[in-house]
This record gives sequence, structure tokens and C-alpha cells, in this order.
Amino acid sequence: MSLLTRAEAALKLHFDAAAGNGAPQRLQAAMKHAVFSGGARIRPQLCMAVATACGDDAPELTNAAAVALEFMHCASLVHDDMPTFDNADFRRGQPTVHKAFSEPLALLTGDGLIVMAYQALLQAGRPYPDRLIELMDNLSKGVGLPNGIVAGQAWECETTADLGQYQRAKTGALFVSATCAGAIASGQAHAPWAPLGAYLGEAYQVADDIRDVLGDVASLGKPAGQDVLNARPSSAQALGLEGAIHHFDGLIAKAGESIPDCNCRDMLKQLVLRESERLVPKSMCEDYRKQAALVKAVKWA
Repeated sequence: MSLLTRAEAALKLHFDAAAGNGAPQRLQAAMKHAVFSGGARIRPQLCMAVATACGDDAPELTNAAAVALEFMHCASLVHDDMPTFDNADFRRGQPTVHKAFSEPLALLTGDGLIVMAYQALLQAGRPYPDRLIELMDNLSKGVGLPNGIVAGQAWECETTADLGQYQRAKTGALFVSATCAGAIASGQAHAPWAPLGAYLGEAYQVADDIRDVLGDVASLGKPAGQDVLNARPSSAQALGLEGAIHHFDGLIAKAGESIPDCNCRDMLKQLVLRESERLVPKSMCEDYRKQAALVKAVKWA
């Protein structure tokens, strides 16, 4: 079974168990729309991949940890898309939750998914109380203050923000939680796996900045040009597009180098490289360079 197939099956199992019977139908539909409208599932896949490298002696706990991460991620996307923040019409190529179901239901969808994340952990973690406590602490650090994704979103509300701190919180924190969760769920030390999550998380945000500038709506699955429109910190603005691409390549290289010695090191490196090409395809960069060269040639003709 592939990591993606395992992640999708676990998401459905835990969503159905947590939703139960008798919930408001439109809210349940909105939550399903938020979770099951596509997505790369890289955070749960990372969690499962690290768990595999660490022995994965409690696969049901690994699955729950992976699901909790994805529920939190989806909740953050729902809230991020709302009019009070990005006012986005599309996410993953489909209407955002507030567009499809209304703003009140979007707010409740995000709230419900946050609770559902902890429900998934509690359901699977009771036989492993020590690991459960550590997993809940790990998830909370990736989401809350001072350096979780909530803090990352809040930096957009400040008049100034350090770009690195903003990116580490908004995107990187949940990636660190993902790699650490895989080790924790398997009863292993999580600290050696934190750098992999940190480098990948920052790379993801840089890639998002690059695609936002290039107007790559197809791969973004949402409107492009939002960083300038919303005056958000951006690697592409701070470093220039070529500088951002170089920075992204460097982060991917560091991510691969940071993987601890284990039987699954090659598999994890392939996962990193596959995500690198998906996030910032070499063909997209080459097309940009050709267009830039053509514009320069015309300008100086």
C-alpha cells in the first residue's frame, strides 16, 4: 500500500468515526468538502514515512497522528481562505468552503476540524498514554503560540514581520510536527527528525511564493498574485524570483541531507525529490527563464 493510499484510507476512517450520526448535514458536507477535495497529503505521508523508518510498531497510532495533522492543515486552509484573510474563491481547484457553503459554515468547519484532529489522536492513543501526551503536545506546538501556524497567520496582521520567522511559523511548524509525529508514534526520539520537517516546510512556503509570482494557478489550485495584493511577506519579493528558486533548491538539498541514517533513507530522499519537482517543476523555471530572456532581448533590440 502506498503512503498516499494509506493516508486517504485513514482520513476517511477517522472522519466518519468522529462525525458520527446526527450531525448537521450542511456542516458535515462542508467539512467533507474541506478534507476530501484533493490535496497532496504530504504532511500525513511524511508522518507515515518517518514512522516506517522508526519501526512503525503502532500503525493505528501513526495513522491517527497523520490524520490529525491533515485535519489541522485543512482547518487552517478554510480559515485562511475566508474574506477576513485572503478572500479566495478557489482552493485545490474547487470553490472554497465559504463560497460553497457560506461564511458561518466555513468558520464552523475550521473549528470542527481542529476538534476532530484531537479526537482522532484520543481514539487511537489510549493504549499508548505516554506517546499520546507527547503527540498532543507536538501537534499543539505546530498549531499554537508562539511559533505554530496560528502565529504564522497572525504575522500577516502585523505591520512588519521577519520573513524567516513568518515562513517557519506559517508553513514550517506543521511540517516539523509531521516528521516528529512519525517518530513519537513509533516510540522513538523525535529530535533527529525535526530538521527534515523544518527544511521541507520552509521549501513549501518558498515554492508557494514562487508559483504565486509566476501565476501558476493550475498547480496552486487557487488565485495567483495574492502576496502582492495582500501585502504579505514573500521570498520572491525579498530575494527576487531567481534568488527564490535558488533558495528553494538549497532547502530541498538540505532536507535530503538532514534525513537520519535508517533503512528507509533512500525512500525518504525520493519522497523529498518527488515533492520538489511537483512544487517547482524544472520545466516551469525554464519557461520563465526563456520568457525573461526574450523580454530582455526585445527591450535591448
